[in-house]
Amino acid sequence: MPCGRSWQSNVRGSSKPVNSIGLLIRLYHPLRVYRVFRVLLTVFLLIRKRPSWLGIAPLAPQELVTGIELLGASFIKLAQVLATRADFFDSSYLEALRQLHDQLPPMPEQDFQAVFSRAFGNGNGFRNFEQEPLACASIGQVHRALLQSGEQVAVKLRRNRIERVVREDIRLLGWFLGLLHPLFAEYTRNSIEAVLAAFRKTILQEVDMRVELANLERFRQAYPDSGIRMPVPYPQFCSHDALVMSFEEGIRFDDRDGLLSLQVSFAALLEKLVLFYTEQMLVKGFFHADPHPGNLLVTTGGDLVLLDFGMVSRIPNATRLAMINTVKAAYERDFELLVQATRKLGIITDSAPQDELTGLAEEIFRIFDNDQLSASSMQELAFGVMDALKEYPFKLPQEIIYVMRASSIIEGLGTSYIENYNGIKDVLPVLRANLTRALGERDSLLGVVTHELAQLPLTLVKARHLVDALQQGDLTVHLAEEDRRALLRPAQLWLQQMTWIGLLVALAFYLRGFVHPLAGWLSLGCFGLAFVRLIWWKKL
Repeated sequence: MPCGRSWQSNVRGSSKPVNSIGLLIRLYHPLRVYRVFRVLLTVFLLIRKRPSWLGIAPLAPQELVTGIELLGASFIKLAQVLATRADFFDSSYLEALRQLHDQLPPMPEQDFQAVFSRAFGNGNGFRNFEQEPLACASIGQVHRALLQSGEQVAVKLRRNRIERVVREDIRLLGWFLGLLHPLFAEYTRNSIEAVLAAFRKTILQEVDMRVELANLERFRQAYPDSGIRMPVPYPQFCSHDALVMSFEEGIRFDDRDGLLSLQVSFAALLEKLVLFYTEQMLVKGFFHADPHPGNLLVTTGGDLVLLDFGMVSRIPNATRLAMINTVKAAYERDFELLVQATRKLGIITDSAPQDELTGLAEEIFRIFDNDQLSASSMQELAFGVMDALKEYPFKLPQEIIYVMRASSIIEGLGTSYIENYNGIKDVLPVLRANLTRALGERDSLLGVVTHELAQLPLTLVKARHLVDALQQGDLTVHLAEEDRRALLRPAQLWLQQMTWIGLLVALAFYLRGFVHPLAGWLSLGCFGLAFVRLIWWKKL
């Protein structure tokens, strides 16, 4: 069908468009505000394991899912992040949250017309534009189109006023977070705040098609030899409202019957996907955080296609190196080093007991090394491990959450096709084999020697600067926050105890200056307390 004014008349929607005032009335309707409150209160109560707050009990799993669906785009996206938090919820809630589908009816006709006109004017750039969307999600919808030059493209249009909706929802979330702030223990509060802060940043990026365009272009440049196909963008047609890219056809990764009809090796596809994500997590640190089955296609030729670059994360270099050490320790079954590496990742706090966590890590690997475990059994054990970890003070940085989310999705795909697929046992060797690349090491002796000789002049300059700094007393040592706290804790304890002992001794001498008989006994009591505190402190 030719693209022009004629195509607009056939677009159908399931709801009426609203103006700005009507939108605000809908977003801040008392019933909707109450639903936001109930959803967030449920999350808070589940984290704190409290049965109620002011007589209000948490929603049941299915009630929570229904409430989130009624709240719309922002809360569906938030639920997708929360669905990875086994440190927050038990298995019943996690399973319910994972069933949330980011699927909505198409935009109403007038909204569609408004978005299309802003993005493409009169649509002269298209020879054909299919009115019926191929897919509709909370942020946008995808249409098939044909450019005037003859290329078939996929056009992703964001929903009308979706950015305004998201910003108002973030405002509402922030207000309720402040209201419910006192319900949390320190480490948990920091963790949920980190989740919401990262969510705010991520979803604001997702509603801007130019951000997704930039992510797609960076991915194509960063991973040209990954063996994974990515759409080709058409920047000249892209805007804040629209992303135009090559149309990629294929079968969804989770379409078992479809993949069987292609007669492709699922094991080979999964290995290719794991290698690609290994390079993202350990080598480049530029990370596609949403590899759900709808974003993974398999072509008739057996190629793997990755779609949707709205949720992309960067892994800081320090975090990446800590992840490398974690993989190395896990592969070598060095459980003490594994616990130390997780501390570097910021997962385990300083107060968590080293010996107990080392024993727990050893037990985890003993269980998952069992080849006879079914996928469902491993899932049950994983939930059991997370329940055990809840007894310790820990938190999950948001970049680790994205890694865990992607890893759980990939493992879920593996267990769907491969009997007794083990996400630890089967993937760890692949990760371990890529550690040299992740560390920037050379595979051959000649490569190592050549690299080191090339770096020798710079190394000598750095050594000279180090010696000069030592001689002048200008050497500064930078420590990670957790290491700094660990070093300062003994000094802080010593200072605290000496302060109390000093105050008791001073009070004892002060009381000796009084002639009252009771003063002598009180003075002696202060000396005794100071002595007892000193002995008690020495025994610690």
